[in-house]
Amino acid sequence: MSFFKTDDSWTGLILRVVVGGVIFAHGAQKLLGWFGGNGFDGTMGFFTQKMGLPWLVAFLVIIGESVGSLGLMAGILTRFTAASFVVIMLGAIATVHVPHGFFMNWFGQQAGEGFEFHLLVIGMSLALLVTGGGKWSLDGLIARRLGESVASPPSKAREASFASRLF
Repeated sequence: MSFFKTDDSWTGLILRVVVGGVIFAHGAQKLLGWFGGNGFDGTMGFFTQKMGLPWLVAFLVIIGESVGSLGLMAGILTRFTAASFVVIMLGAIATVHVPHGFFMNWFGQQAGEGFEFHLLVIGMSLALLVTGGGKWSLDGLIARRLGESVASPPSKAREASFASRLF
């Protein structure tokens, strides 16, 4: 599998735009202070002083969620960014969310947020890791420039054949 190779399916496009858009909001909180966030200095202080994370890890999380999510939406370095989101989400689960259980704190009755959101991001990111950026991705453009063929999305006949074997 090539780093840039992808198919021309809508699946990669939908996944990367949705995951990138959602994670961008979280990254913008951390980097720019948008949407009620603490901004770069506040987030770095929280991560390094309160949570005890190394400054490099804190910096990479902030940049990964903000700049990485923009790249993901454009479909550049899709697999790298998807892998980084898996690592970031696993880190968030392990360091913050496990004690609060599975469910998000929808009704304000928990001491913190559970990890269901993080599992969704991990699952979607793993799918991007396998499929690549899909339709209209810069990765696909780079793959074509490097002489790699862009795979066609699965045909209806092949999908039907696969489904018939399952059931």
